Amino acid sequence: MRPLDSAWTVAAIVIVGIAAMVGIALGTGLEAILVFLLGGVGAVLLAIYPLSNIREATPAAIHSDEYAADTTAAVLEALTDPVLLVREGRVLNANGAAIALLGKHITGEDIRTAIRHPAAAEHLARSFRGNSDRGIELVGLGTREQRWLMHVAELGDGRRLVHLVDRSLAHAAERMRVDFVANASHELRTPLAAILGFIETLGDPEAGGDEGTRNRFLNVMMKEARRMQTLVDDLISLSRIESEKHRAPDDAVDLATLVGDVNRVVKDSPDGRDRDLMIVIDKGVPPVAGDRAQLSQLLHNIVGNAIKYGRGGTPIRITMSRNGDSMVRLSVEDEGEGIASEHLPRLTERFYRVDSGRSRAMGGTGLGLSIVKHIVERHRGRLDIASIQGKGTTVTVNLPAAPGALSSN
Repeated sequence: MRPLDSAWTVAAIVIVGIAAMVGIALGTGLEAILVFLLGGVGAVLLAIYPLSNIREATPAAIHSDEYAADTTAAVLEALTDPVLLVREGRVLNANGAAIALLGKHITGEDIRTAIRHPAAAEHLARSFRGNSDRGIELVGLGTREQRWLMHVAELGDGRRLVHLVDRSLAHAAERMRVDFVANASHELRTPLAAILGFIETLGDPEAGGDEGTRNRFLNVMMKEARRMQTLVDDLISLSRIESEKHRAPDDAVDLATLVGDVNRVVKDSPDGRDRDLMIVIDKGVPPVAGDRAQLSQLLHNIVGNAIKYGRGGTPIRITMSRNGDSMVRLSVEDEGEGIASEHLPRLTERFYRVDSGRSRAMGGTGLGLSIVKHIVERHRGRLDIASIQGKGTTVTVNLPAAPGALSSN
């Protein structure tokens, strides 16, 4: 209360008190005097100390624009997508996600400068009052590969809400689906066309009548049919692994036993008879939490690639060791031509091949490392591929140890 208000309050109370004493002297009843005192003091105080002063006595932020602004900022910050609040073409506020995407300078800027995209400027020039905004896709905002869906909403007080939704992952998934269908169709069409062509040739009495030609064609048809069968089996396997990826396996699997099984298969196969598998397994390596069939498939794919792309007569090194307290590390190293660094990030993509002709000639489907990646992901592990051209490639898989095995080691 200000000093002037205090003086007027004291004066008002004195005046009312004098009036009350006069009433007593004149014989007025006690009840009437009390009513007079309360009503008089209240009336005088309201006249001297108006309601606006009472409002000033309450927290100022509750009755100010600052409170509304703080509330708006808190709401915007709670959103994970980039959101901007715009009035008269300028950015009033932006949450942290929008600042991270567009820069710290955007607050107070023209919205067309904040979102530097031709399609965005054109979309923001429209009025959406009473109309639904279906949004517009912005390609290249942030980074060249990013795609954002921008929505604009009218708030009714001259402000507009600009909402950006990241569509990059959805677009990448859709592109992968389209590429997958196209690649699978191509991979199946090539052997199928060869088989149909040979069948047509064998149907000719002259060509099909020659026993040597017939046997040669039948061998090729058998090879192409097996190639299609392998591709279909890999597609089914990949689909099954993906369908189970949210359920982590929990059986205790001894990787050392699986490595021994792979070693025996390699020794019996024509491709691996000139290759030595050098196996080094540290003592005390615990079993891993896994699916035995899938881990066997993982090992066969990795070792199979090492046999295909390593130089003939060179060893393949398989090592196993503990990695910290809860992980098991498995590495497969070959001595081959190696892989250029630009190919490494894409090796686990479906149907991606560094050398398409060589891979097909060796019977590869282009799905082996993609299957390996999905098996590792399902087992909550980590896959690393390192390669040096002219020296060879090392594939390393880290898998969680089985919980029960940890307590016993």
